[in-house]
Formats: sequence, C-alpha cells, structure tokens
Amino acid sequence: VDAESVFFKANVGMGKAKDANRGKSLCALAVLDKKVTVFEDALKEPCLMANPNVVGDFGLRFYAGAPLITHDGFLIGTLCIIDKKVRQFSETDRVILEGLAKTAMDQIELRLSSLDTIEKFELANDNLKATQLELKESVEELASINEELSTANENISHSYDMTVLLNRSLRDSEIRFKSFINKAPVAFGILSGRELIIEVANDMILKVWGKTKTVINKPLELALPELKGQPYLEILDNVFTSGKTYIGESANVKLNYNGELKDSYFDFIYEPLKNESGETNAIIVIANDVTDRISRKLELESVNSQLQIALHAGELGSYSLDITTGKMTCSDQCKKNFGLAESDRFDFEDLMEAIVPEFREKVQQKVEEAIKTNSVYHAEYLIKWPDDTLHWINASGLPDYDAEGNPAKMNGVTVDITTRKNYERQKDDFLSIASHELKTPITSLKASIQLLSKLKDTPNHEMIPRLIDQSAKSMDKLNALVDDLLNINRVSDGQLQLVKETFTVSEMLNLCCNHVRIAGKHQLIVQGDLEAKIFADEHRIDQVVVNLVNNAVKYAPNSKNIYLIVDSFEDKIKVTVKDSGDGIAPEIQPFLFERYYRANNKSKTYSGLGLGLYISSEIIKRHGGEIGVDSTVGVGSSFWFTIPRA
Repeated sequence: VDAESVFFKANVGMGKAKDANRGKSLCALAVLDKKVTVFEDALKEPCLMANPNVVGDFGLRFYAGAPLITHDGFLIGTLCIIDKKVRQFSETDRVILEGLAKTAMDQIELRLSSLDTIEKFELANDNLKATQLELKESVEELASINEELSTANENISHSYDMTVLLNRSLRDSEIRFKSFINKAPVAFGILSGRELIIEVANDMILKVWGKTKTVINKPLELALPELKGQPYLEILDNVFTSGKTYIGESANVKLNYNGELKDSYFDFIYEPLKNESGETNAIIVIANDVTDRISRKLELESVNSQLQIALHAGELGSYSLDITTGKMTCSDQCKKNFGLAESDRFDFEDLMEAIVPEFREKVQQKVEEAIKTNSVYHAEYLIKWPDDTLHWINASGLPDYDAEGNPAKMNGVTVDITTRKNYERQKDDFLSIASHELKTPITSLKASIQLLSKLKDTPNHEMIPRLIDQSAKSMDKLNALVDDLLNINRVSDGQLQLVKETFTVSEMLNLCCNHVRIAGKHQLIVQGDLEAKIFADEHRIDQVVVNLVNNAVKYAPNSKNIYLIVDSFEDKIKVTVKDSGDGIAPEIQPFLFERYYRANNKSKTYSGLGLGLYISSEIIKRHGGEIGVDSTVGVGSSFWFTIPRA
C-alpha cells in the first residue's frame, strides 16, 4: 500500500486485478493497525457504509487483513482474505492469519536481500569484464588491474558470506514454517504426485486420520484404505489432472478409528501446487473437523422436528412476542386458535382486543408478572372470534432477555381448549344429574323400607304389596342407572366386549322392549325385511334398540305407535326406530350422541344420565356401523343405525 494505490502482488479468487485506488480499498485501513483487522459483516460497519466495494456491485461482506511488518517496524501492506458473504472469524483464525503474514514478510525480505546480492554479483561481473579489457589494452595498467581484481575478490568473498547467511536464514524460515504448519490448529497435508504420496502431514491431520507419522511417504490409498468406495480419491485425482481447486463443506467421511468405521464431517480444500510450467505436481490438503458442529445441528434438527410433530399433534400454536414493540410472530395454528387466517395480522394489541373484557386485566397482570420475575406465564381465558363465537384459550410463555438484562421477547404456545371446557361443563352437569338421579330412587327405596319396617308386625297390611312394588321399581331404576355407569366405564376403558353371532333382526326386535309392550301405552310395530340377518353381538344390538325405544317413549309420550323398521342394502342392514312425537330442533341434533348430553325441554323434566345415546353410538361404532337421527319439529324423529353385512 502506498500513498495513492494498493498493488496486488499475489491474489487468489480476484481475477487479473493488479492494483486499486487506495481510497476504495479496505487494506488502507488494515495497514494502519499492527493487529489483524476484521469486518465479519461489512454492512454493519459504519466506517464502510460509503465504501463502493461494500455497497457497490462487488458486494464485499467479509474482510480480514493482517499487516505485513518489516523487521524494523514499518507496515508496508497486508495479507488479507475477503468474501461476498458473512463469515465468523475466531481468535484462532486471527493467530493463523498473523502467522501467515509474518511468514510472507520473511519471504519478502529474503527475496529483497537476494535481489540485492544478485545486483552486487552483476556489478562484480561488470568489473571483471572491465578489468579483462584493460588487461588486453595495456600491460602497464597491470598493477591497477590487480588491485581492482583484489577488490573484486573481496566483493565476491563478501557476497559468498552473504549467500551463506541467506541460506541459513532460509533454512530457519523453513523450520519456522514447518513448525507453524505442524502445530497449526487445522489439518494440513501435502500429497505428492498423481499417486498422492503423503509428503507432509501435520499433527492435526494425523489425529483426524487416526494415524501416526508412519504413513508419511506412503500413497494415500494405502495409508487410508477405508477411503476406497468413497468419492475423495477420485476428487483428488480430478484436482491433480485438471489443476482446479476443490472446496468441500460439511462433507461426510467414514474413517477407521481403532478398527471401527465412524462418520466424521469436514470443511476442506484441495489446492493444486504447480511447477513453473503450470503442471500440477502436488496437492495441498487443508481440513477442519466440524463433526461436533454437524452432530449438534442434526440433534437440533431432530429436536425441532419432534417439537413440530408435538405442536401439530397437540394443535399447539407457537408465538414470539416482541415485548418492546408489541409485535407478534405467530404460527398458522396460533392464528387458527384465534379464528384468524394465515395472512391476518395478530399482535399483542389484537390479542388483548380478542380477549373478553372480564379476562383482559388478569391476562395483562400475568404477562407483566412473568416478565418481572422471569417466570413462566400461564393463563386460561375466554376469547371472541371474528365470527362472534366464544372459545377458550390456554396460553403459556417464557420471557427472554437481552445482554443487558432487559426484557426482549416472550416465546410460548397457545391451544384451543373449548372442547375440553365444554366437556368439563358437561361432566359437572352429569355429576349433578347423576347424584340427583341416584338419590331419587334411593330416597324412595329408603322410604318404602322404613314403612315396611313399621309394618313388619302386621304382615297382612294392605300397603305392604304396594310398598314392595314401589321398592322393586326403585331397585329397577337404580339397576338401570348403575348399568349405564358400568357401560360408560367399559366404553371409556375400551373394554366393551362383543360376542358376535348370526341372528334374524326382526326376531330380536319382536322379543326386545317387553317392558314397553306390557305397559300397554305404546304399540311397537316391526316392519321391513323380516328375513334380514346380521352377524353381530345380539345382546348389544338389543341394548341399542332398547335405548332408542326408551327415548321414543320418554320424549314422544303421545306417539302411540313406535315403528321398528328393518331395511336391507347390498352392504349393510339398517334398523330405524320411528316415532311421531314433537321432533328435535336441528341445532340440537349434532350433539345428541355426545357423552353426557341431555336434550332439554323447558316445559318438561326428564330423568336419566344422558348416556344412552352415547353408549349406543359406541356399540354401533365397535360393529363398524353408523348411527344417526332424522327429525322434523312437529312431525317426529327417526333414530337409525346400520350394521355391515358379514
């Protein structure tokens, strides 16, 4: 670097450039400092924002330059590395670059000294020629010529001494260079000839190979036989024959360590060394072991993959809140949990607006408390979707802080728990109903037993038969309730066993629901294909029909005729229980087969646990069939199920 220009004495990767304006070159900055100058991302350096090499078409992003310092302390230039992409430059990298710069400076000074010596040799030769001419021209000048020859001999002797000194300096420099290479923290080797004879191998490359110095002077193929079948011997041969550099990144290599092939990963360069004729005679190998980095990357990718699977399986939405700005980055599922489309904006302000008013202050307090105490934020709250429907959200998060300890972000997850909340509400309703339904027959049974106890001394009392009948009805009711509870437990635990056999559907229908026929209030009429047979658990199918008929009796008390209809199809048999009662509102029909659901009638109160249709639905599903309802308000209802043909 001089006052106005930068001269490229040697370069790799910059084409045929020979010089550049000093004002545009980053070397002009590096030459001002005796330490290594590094810009890992030039676009982030204020002093480079106007530099045309950075902001212009060249697009320089990374620069590292070590000054070339003469033995007497002058900074004359730099040994630098540049790139068009951002790179990280460690302290070890700085040490390596400083060492290379010092070695380069040693070579420069040795070259300057050699040039000076050559100049002195040429001067001496000129003097000798002049002396020979003078000898020919005049013998008289012999004395003078002899004196000049003596001076010339002294110069030659001095030049010889200088040459010996230079050779010694060269040997010292070579020893220093070899020591530097041998102890370098990167793997370094030189492979000679097309046979790839290992000429140089430093400690690091021997460690990477899992070998000792005994491999030196051996062909690479014999020293590392495990490379057979891998692409690297072929790549090296292509580098040798083509003379082109090869760069590998995060390349997988199988190497033999103590008799076991193990996967390793490397960033490496194969650089051809050429003679004066431009022919390749050796290859420099420089490699950096990145196995630990790749292993951590693969582990991280695996963890991220598992996390994504878990988020997807649990319908968990993830978010990242910028605490300073209130901006939020949300996953598609997170937006979906709030009734939004993928393209909709959703920041903290929008979140608070979606939360129903009575929950907002509590959520705000929990967020602030988590940030203040660096603890986990957790809240359950009610929100309103854009379509005005209400949904429950469970949200968690953990604050993150910057280097100064200031709160920066909060990362967390959300999940729509509306179904769970509804289920909990239904379960609470069920427990209330169950306790009431169980208490009613127990109270009646207890009263009957108390009266019977008082009448035990008068066994012929006229009330005793009526009390016994009342007790029996209470026991029947208790037994039905307990059966429902046992069935729901079996269904929930997956223990509902099916004992299948072939039977005629109409025969089963004629024999079931005798309690309804005996009561005489309703007429059960069997219609349809009376010869249809199915392969199923007759007891469980009978249980389903009884549930459907009991519902018809309960909810359509004025429907004197209840029709049990059998329809045959190519692949299934369909059974329908049809009444002419009040019918069921369309908005209620989708929920009839849910657990604990009970249809409400404001003018009437019905007993039961709300489990019959759910248990029936599970029985039919276990048979591989379908169950449903067709109902019109004011006309009646038809509950049906299908069983596949065997």
